[in-house]
Parts: sequence; C-alpha cells; structure tokens
Amino acid sequence: MIARLLSAAVTVVLAAALFVLAWPQLFGLEWSTPVAQAVSFRAIAVAGSAVMLIALLALAIFSVGARRFTGSIAIVFVIFGAISLAVLASRGSGSEDFATKRDSAVTVVAWNTLRDAPGADAIAAIALEEDADILTLSETSGEMGNAVAAIMAAAGRPMTVFAATVNEAEVDASTVLLVSSDLGAYSLRTDLGNTSVAASLVATPDDGSGPTIVGVHTMAPIPSGVDNWTSDLTWLADLCSGNTIMAGDFNATVDHMSRLASADGASLGECADAAMATDNAAVGTWPTQIPALLGTPIDHVLATDDWRVTGMRVIRSSENLGSDHRAIVAQLAPR
Repeated sequence: MIARLLSAAVTVVLAAALFVLAWPQLFGLEWSTPVAQAVSFRAIAVAGSAVMLIALLALAIFSVGARRFTGSIAIVFVIFGAISLAVLASRGSGSEDFATKRDSAVTVVAWNTLRDAPGADAIAAIALEEDADILTLSETSGEMGNAVAAIMAAAGRPMTVFAATVNEAEVDASTVLLVSSDLGAYSLRTDLGNTSVAASLVATPDDGSGPTIVGVHTMAPIPSGVDNWTSDLTWLADLCSGNTIMAGDFNATVDHMSRLASADGASLGECADAAMATDNAAVGTWPTQIPALLGTPIDHVLATDDWRVTGMRVIRSSENLGSDHRAIVAQLAPR
C-alpha cells in the first residue's frame, strides 16, 4: 500500500514539473530559475523524454513488479514529449524561402561573434553575401567593426559604424552596429538607457524618416543574473514601438519574451519575431557545438508592424567559423 502511494506521489510530482516545463507561461514561471533555463532547450527535453521511455521500457521488461509504476511514468513522458513536439512544430524547423528583394526592403544580419573570433574577413563575407543593410554584432570590438566596414566599403557597400561597451576591458561587453549608407544618415542615441552587463545600441535617422535601429545584447539568464536579464528584456520591450527594427543576441526565446508582448502577434513590446513569421523559431542559434534543431533560438530579428517579414533563416555556414552562435538573416519590406 505504501509503495503504491509513493509511486502515485512520484508520478503526480513528475507530471506537475513537466507540465510547468511544457507551458511555463501559464504559471508565470518563464522567468524563474530553473524553469527559465530549462525551457530554453525544448528539443533537448524531447530527446531526454525519448531516452527515459527507452529506459522505462527496459525496466519493465526485466522487472514485472515495476510495470505499473513504469507504465504511469511512461505515460507522463509521452504526454510531455507530445506537447513539446507540438510547440516546436508550430514554431517551425526551418524555412529558407525569401521573396525577391525590392529596393525598399531591408536585410538585417545579426551575429554574436564571441569576442571577434571569426575575424573581419569572415564577418564581412557573410554580410556581403546576404546584402546586409543592417549588421548587428554582439561581443564584437569597435576595432573589428571598423575592419568589417572597411572590407564592405571596398566591395561597394559603405556602412556607418556605431560601437558601444559597458566595460572597455571586456570585448564580451561590446556591441557593434553597422548601418548602410543607403538608409541615410543615422546618429547614436545615448539618452535612452542601456542593457546591464553588455552594451546595446540605439540609432535613429537624422531626418526622422527611417526606422529606429537597435543592436541588442542582453544579460544571460544565469541564476545570479536573472534580475539584470529581465530588466534588459523589459527595457527592450519599451523601446519596441513606433517604427523600430532590433536585432542581436537577446539571450531569450519567444517563451521568455511572451510576457512582454503588448499586441496580438507581437513577441516583445510591439515587435514581432521574424523567425516566428517564417517557420524558423525552433531552429537553435546557440550553441554551435550541437545540431541547430537541438539548440536554443536566442538570437532574433524583431520589427514593429511597419515591416513585413519576407524571409528569414539561420545561417548554418556560420557555425564553423569560431563563434558559439550561428548568424541569422532576415529580410523586411515596408508595409
């Protein structure tokens, strides 16, 4: 009798924990440790469920007395795996369809370069290949940004370079934003605040006719830094209004950002996620050491309703160039 009660208690506790992990927003726990960290890796959780099912099957084969318990636990893992797979499927496992780029469209490339690791030639090559109008580079020094801009200018793509850091001694804290001269003159805004541990940048058009552009790098949601992480996301959500494009390393998935969405179809503030709009939101951008479909999608291109997403993809060719992040590219057309 006691054994059955313990088995039932374990099953109920496990089911509750997995339900929270499958849908943390229902309980308001998507920002709470350890849920915030665990929900970042939905695909790995599905893989883990499959491994557990195999282990439970083996236990049931070799232990007749444990079959009732293993059967109930197996059902819990099957339900959790099915829910998680449904969420991943709804977000998309990758689409590389792009509309033909029109003159008014803008191409945005974002890449966390892990302290300049790929080098200027590799970074510029991707930006030129994708015909980038906006390039946001997290964990990138101002010197590297200037070197990339020089290569692009020599190739006929002059860019204005903006750089910011919150710690001159650490490249991790530096972010670079390159804006094509074709978009007009832009100036850096330093009066709007910033992210906490790594710098972000806000650039606005001098004539007021173009989008506000935000290069992003938030704090990672490590247990000791959750407060900084959530304040960074809240600051970005407040910025994401009007005519705005923001891109970079958000250190957050759409699960984490959903609390701060202020409109239907938005992901953060009034901005929608390009990956969600193009069936790419389950493709991981970090870390490159594991397959993209097992990774976590924490790098994003977001835009307000002034822009329609006409293409987006994770750049798989960037994963062997030294950074632990994959680059992403999105094409946006004005509505």
